[in-house]
Amino acid sequence: MSHLVRRRTALAGLPAVLLGLASTSAASAAPTTEPFPSKFALPNGFQPEGIAIARGTAYFGSRADGDIYAADLRTGRGKVISQGPGTGSLGMKVDRFGRLFVAGAAGGNGRVIDTRTGEVLASYTFTTATPTFVNDVILAKDGAYFTDSQQPVFYRVAGAKPETVPLTGDYQHLPGNNANGISLTPDGRALIMVQSSTGFLLRVDPHTGVARRIDLGDALMTNGDGLLLLGRTLYVVQNRLNKIAVLNLNHTGTRGEVVGELTSPTFDVPTTVAAFGNRLYLPNARFTTSPTPTTEYWVTAVER
Repeated sequence: MSHLVRRRTALAGLPAVLLGLASTSAASAAPTTEPFPSKFALPNGFQPEGIAIARGTAYFGSRADGDIYAADLRTGRGKVISQGPGTGSLGMKVDRFGRLFVAGAAGGNGRVIDTRTGEVLASYTFTTATPTFVNDVILAKDGAYFTDSQQPVFYRVAGAKPETVPLTGDYQHLPGNNANGISLTPDGRALIMVQSSTGFLLRVDPHTGVARRIDLGDALMTNGDGLLLLGRTLYVVQNRLNKIAVLNLNHTGTRGEVVGELTSPTFDVPTTVAAFGNRLYLPNARFTTSPTPTTEYWVTAVER
């Protein structure tokens, strides 16, 4: 069951221009030099989870109420640009038109926000089943793909009505968080999902939902969360391990090798990752700290 809400001034009907989507987090990156801070604060009590970057501005979603916060990477200062619906905003990506695609957590939904005005251009109800946890999103040439960590499916938005695609093959639905972070393969022909409950990376056919485990040898992406693909390098955030695994993939995304890891003394359960210049930026969700209205949250930048 789906529902689409459009703003009258949206670009000639939002679904019609989904083709050719591209995230701008890497493509528009400029060299980062001081005084770009390597750590900056988010509002107290914000409970960040997702991040997307476009043209020197980072966007963050609150898992508490779904607010969207925009920060200037040069100064670290920012403000809330869009009020949330009262449910969480998790993974997000921004396209070349300045539209922010947001995964809607336990709301079972997703929405598209104009980063210039903060207005909701479109909203989609993917499921009314419970439990649900729409966790992350990736933009491809043929649409936007959303994971659900509590349902054995993913969602594809390429028109007015979202499509629900069952996950099959090597995917096994288990207790806990399942499909979490999502990316494309280097050749752009398939999806990559990390299954948090197993630590497996899965290569998924975007049309059939058939999943095959990516051959990483003995390596597991334990506590795998956000994914970021740059060329053939895949960055996998391992949230409660406070590190990022660095993988080299083959062109089709069927095999990979762990070639390093990144960490920082200022990590406190980072969740998702976006690139700007030679840096990776990660919000610290602090899952091991009980959230209060005064709990401090921050963003960490590391060299890649």
